[in-house]
Amino acid sequence: MTSAAAAGGVKPPAAPKSRKSVTGTRRIVAALFLLPALVLLGALVVYPIGYSVVRSFYDQSGDGFAGIDNYKALFTDEGIRTALKNNVIWVVFAPTVATVLGLIFAVLTERVRWGTAFKLVVFMPMAISMLAAGIIFRLVYDQDPDKGVANAVWVGVHDTFAQASAFPKAHPGRESPLEPAGGGAFITKSPVRTGETVLLPLVGVAPDLMPDDAKPAVAAKPEPDKITGTTWQDFTRGEGVGTLNRVDPSELGYAGMRIEAVKDGRVVASATAADDGTFTLPASADGAQLRLPDSNFKEPYRGLDWLGPSLVTPAIIGAYIWMWAGFAMVLIAAGLAGVPRELLEAARVDGATEWQVFRRVTVPLLAPVLAVVTVTLMINVLKIFDLVFIIAPGSAQDDANVLALELYRKGFSEDQPGIASAISMFLLLLVIPVMWFNVRRLRREVRR
Repeated sequence: MTSAAAAGGVKPPAAPKSRKSVTGTRRIVAALFLLPALVLLGALVVYPIGYSVVRSFYDQSGDGFAGIDNYKALFTDEGIRTALKNNVIWVVFAPTVATVLGLIFAVLTERVRWGTAFKLVVFMPMAISMLAAGIIFRLVYDQDPDKGVANAVWVGVHDTFAQASAFPKAHPGRESPLEPAGGGAFITKSPVRTGETVLLPLVGVAPDLMPDDAKPAVAAKPEPDKITGTTWQDFTRGEGVGTLNRVDPSELGYAGMRIEAVKDGRVVASATAADDGTFTLPASADGAQLRLPDSNFKEPYRGLDWLGPSLVTPAIIGAYIWMWAGFAMVLIAAGLAGVPRELLEAARVDGATEWQVFRRVTVPLLAPVLAVVTVTLMINVLKIFDLVFIIAPGSAQDDANVLALELYRKGFSEDQPGIASAISMFLLLLVIPVMWFNVRRLRREVRR
């Protein structure tokens, strides 16, 4: 056959050349270039994961085989169960709220002239580290309204509708005509009569904490068919200065103090003290006892205990949303820029309202972007550690616990590396399905 082909002038087929990669580079050269990255990947990812898998089956010392005891602890240890419950709360609420806010911001900023500036402000927290954000919100959530912004706002709103008492520490002094009436109120020891002047001295309020509108107390003048009196701070600084149960020139009146006339357990009249502490009651108060109700002495409202056991997790989630809503907004805004405008205009021409356009056109078209943002944030919150560690005080850290923080505590504070390794494997198992879903979505998008 060969000789015949040669005789006929036909050349035999050439021997196949060595196969090269798509880029024309030999495989061994490509492998050499990839080797440093593979070594780093193996040293920083593969080896730690493999070591953690092995370590999770050993006891605290690392010498005895513990089997699945460390994994049993994931569901029996109270701290880990609390951390798991909190992680569920994080995964359900934090990505959802951040994505919804990002969607709202992205849609609304398209309709305002200063939308770019607004996006910059919302995205700016992403430039702050988790540590710095934790410190910021630890101060924001401070219980003292004079320090914590959250409680300063909350107390301001509360006091707008329910005025706080100015005399929370006030109480009768020595030889006072007042006595406790139960529930924090005080009442005169004997009934009063019309034409009399009644003195209601109190002590216990620091001079610098007296109301700004308080004026020097004035001894009330008697009036026929009425009951007059004065309630004041019966205290003058300096030893031997001032007379007990008598109005002295330097003493201040209890401005705004409420006085009630009580007969047979029923309030028959009431009055509010003037700036100088004087008050006047009508003739119907004749024969009644005068009572200073407990509303005069309630502690001022101090706001919510944001970092207490019941609110610490929602408070930290709020800090997380403050940081990551901007991330969601930027990605969704990029997706929104690719939405065909003619579809939106066609829906409006067909009579759809803006809400219908948003719900039935914009959101479905943005579904792939919304899914990527939500899944990315879910992976992120499964590993949340910094904010919880910084914001939650020691007294509430058990209530705010999450799996990443519990891993740190078991591994470093409680010296239980076996359980810490088991937690890390459990976290990896939780993250893998979410990552797999995200990769599948990205591949489907590439094929399109």
